[in-house]
Amino acid sequence: MIRTITVGSCISIQGQFETDLGNGNIVVRVGQQTYQGKPVSR
Repeated sequence: MIRTITVGSCISIQGQFETDLGNGNIVVRVGQQTYQGKPVSR
């Protein structure tokens, strides 16, 4: 499933959902890189 997260105040990253961290953040994968951030509301 593709998810979008925000990193910082104005950077958005869209990638393959990896995991929910339980603290409100999720991890998404873009190629070989993983990114952690707050999910964007649907």
